[in-house]
Amino acid sequence: MQTVDQIKPCYPLFRDDDYKASLKNKQDLFEERHAPEKVQEVFNWTTTREYQELNFKREALTVDPAKACQPLGAVLCALGFEKTLPYVHGSQGCVAYFRTYFNRHFKEPISCVSDSMTEDAAVFGGQKNMFDGLENAKALYKPEMIAVSTTCMAEVIGDDLNAFITNTKKAGHIPQDFPVPFAHTPSFVGSHVTGWDNMFEGIIRSFTLNTMEGKVVGSNKKLNFVPGFETYLGNFRVIKRMMAEMDVDATLMSDPTEVLDTPADGEFRMYSGGTTQAEIKDAPNAISTILVQPWQLEKTKKFVEGTWNHEVPKLNIPMGVDWTDEFLMKVSELTGKPIPESLVKERGRLVDLMSDSHAWLHGKKFALYGDPDFVMGMVKILLECGAEPTHVVSHNGGKRWVKAMEKLLAESPFGVNGKVYPGADLWHMRSLCFTDKPDFLIGNSYGKFIQRDTLHKGKEFEVPLIRIGFPLFDRHHLHRQTTLGYEGAMQVVTTLVNAVLTRLDEETMGMGTTDYNFDLVR
Repeated sequence: MQTVDQIKPCYPLFRDDDYKASLKNKQDLFEERHAPEKVQEVFNWTTTREYQELNFKREALTVDPAKACQPLGAVLCALGFEKTLPYVHGSQGCVAYFRTYFNRHFKEPISCVSDSMTEDAAVFGGQKNMFDGLENAKALYKPEMIAVSTTCMAEVIGDDLNAFITNTKKAGHIPQDFPVPFAHTPSFVGSHVTGWDNMFEGIIRSFTLNTMEGKVVGSNKKLNFVPGFETYLGNFRVIKRMMAEMDVDATLMSDPTEVLDTPADGEFRMYSGGTTQAEIKDAPNAISTILVQPWQLEKTKKFVEGTWNHEVPKLNIPMGVDWTDEFLMKVSELTGKPIPESLVKERGRLVDLMSDSHAWLHGKKFALYGDPDFVMGMVKILLECGAEPTHVVSHNGGKRWVKAMEKLLAESPFGVNGKVYPGADLWHMRSLCFTDKPDFLIGNSYGKFIQRDTLHKGKEFEVPLIRIGFPLFDRHHLHRQTTLGYEGAMQVVTTLVNAVLTRLDEETMGMGTTDYNFDLVR
């Protein structure tokens, strides 16, 4: 029993006899429970190859998606611009979800509003909601730009954002010259990365489509970098650091590092940092625009090439040694700036680190899941370390991405046995972890339930989760790390090899049985 002087944490509390009795009473009275033996029987069946074959035949049903919806990405994109308020045209509950999703990952307050569409708006349209919503948002929160996206409700009934925003200005609710870029972001197609792409294209379209006269490619001698849906704040910082070391004048197009990592100094910052409107307007004058995560930025690429007349370099996400080399060499080629000795030394440290750790990673089998660019970069790092990516799942990966991934795997002796699963969810991944057990699983926090399920079958079936990706709800401060560049590869390899060594310690600490390999030095 708890007392004021003895407050127990929740997890041992629910193991006390009185709580067990309370739970049993609730189950007996209110739950139509199956017998534990039947539950175990069904569980065991779901771990079989027979079940896996049925599982992969599923249609029109997703179980544990490995992706989120479009407006989530649109909100993150908007947060990366100076004094910009993300505004979602739709229901209040959706926006609560977006805010709490980012709250839990970044451990920061997230400023985002909605116009609270309800049943009447679903029938008659949401224009009145937008009239009041935009006026109130500008008056209360004093942004210098409001970036509008949509939820399912607004898309199903066909609300026209361009017309609604135009009418809002005509009616005098906000000034005619107040910037309100927008993007249609229906949740029933695409994913969060599509939403980021749509919102970004909407913002740069709003500021540059009709002002291209006088723009000259290369005249400002800058490079634009478009990060895409990126939740490792260290990745923004590492790009800026590498460009500073190369003396390259760079514009990071959507940079939320300040607003998503504000200090605790007594001052609340609703807005902090971000790409300025002046930088957006000047972006067409850059030498080129580099898409850091090209697989998720198709709409942006089309606009940048077609309207800004930029030749977008064909690059992969700069993860691992080779692809960071290509990234920096392309920057050097475009700007004429040499790669400095500091980055050459950093590369050498990464190679040294990989040499130190490859013996522990070599031959280890990894299943992994996540967004297309991230998963491809992780596979590249694994292959460079001699590890074997066996199951590669990307719920939002497309057909062209699959071909590129299969080509990458086929080019390495460590990837020839890897299989790619586009459109698969975490329930598919669960089956794969049971029927073709990898040594480790790489992914976001949701993968912990796969680890729990595999452990439930028996310790020998457990697939430990290595938390790299988004979202990371159940561990703190990982969002400040980096996965890009040489620095990012060092952090990723460090995470991987230490997970392997932690597992090795767990398996070799049996007193007098396995501890002959319980070594002090690894």
